[in-house]
Amino acid sequence: MKYSILDLSPIPEGGTARDAIENSATLAQTAEGHGYTRFWLAEHHNMPGIASAATALVISHVAAATRTLRVGAGGIMLPNHSPLVIAEQFGTLATLYPDRIDLGLGRAPGTDMPTARALRRHMAQEDTFPQDVLELASYFGTTPQSSVRAIPGIGTQVPLYILGSSLYGAQLAAYLGLPYAFASHFAPDALDDALATYRATFRPSDTLHAPYAIMAAGAFLAETDDDAHFLRSSQLLAFARLRTGTPGPLPRPTSDLSEISPMVRRQVDHALSVSVTGSPKTAKLRLNELVKRYAPDEMIFSGAIHDPEKRVRSFELLAEVVG
Repeated sequence: MKYSILDLSPIPEGGTARDAIENSATLAQTAEGHGYTRFWLAEHHNMPGIASAATALVISHVAAATRTLRVGAGGIMLPNHSPLVIAEQFGTLATLYPDRIDLGLGRAPGTDMPTARALRRHMAQEDTFPQDVLELASYFGTTPQSSVRAIPGIGTQVPLYILGSSLYGAQLAAYLGLPYAFASHFAPDALDDALATYRATFRPSDTLHAPYAIMAAGAFLAETDDDAHFLRSSQLLAFARLRTGTPGPLPRPTSDLSEISPMVRRQVDHALSVSVTGSPKTAKLRLNELVKRYAPDEMIFSGAIHDPEKRVRSFELLAEVVG
């Protein structure tokens, strides 16, 4: 099974956006040296704790810091953008870093509604995501479908992935014959049904002959279970603050999570339940459970750890567990 990293370039409490982006590049170099398949960055806007808003630019920085690792978006929230602009951006990336760029596509805005309006200016009521995906794909083909062309972009054949946390994305990916990545690291409810639907209704395409499912999970590893759970406390606090409307930088880890109310804690624990957390021995057991139940073709791991060195070490330990 392949294994990869999903990174949001978390801005640590006490740090800066520059620190976050450089930490992402360092983590990607670690990933490249430890057998990870790809390193994806995600589009989020107006988030004080996330530095990957200009996703294509951060991807370019990470790709320049590595040599062979696949780098891409996990994902670009396509309703925020013109398909042509995304084709030009990722066509440029694919021209600079041939056969290394991935493009995962999501349907959610990746932000709050005022920010979505600021991004789009004119928000359409109808859902054009399927048509936008097809338009985007056409710009990467070798034969132009219209007089409008993406330059760079045409002929780059940038591989597309559909991202989702519901049956909608699973059905679309299956219909288009594209790989599907499920956001189970923070929205696990529909995981079983989405994977079953995708696999049962998949239609082979020119780019993919059989279904290819990527499953996302949290990852927090340390030498002991207690140390790993301590590192994960930053993620729990950050998610709880987001849920209660007070997002901020990635908090320092703490043993005191009393600021999270019992109701919010239950919500957070459920949302983040698909996680590989603990010592290597404990993490191996949990990983085996997930693989046995869901049989993903690939797993992509996300781990927002405040200390960049401990984050690197967590993914080094994870590579040993997976490998």
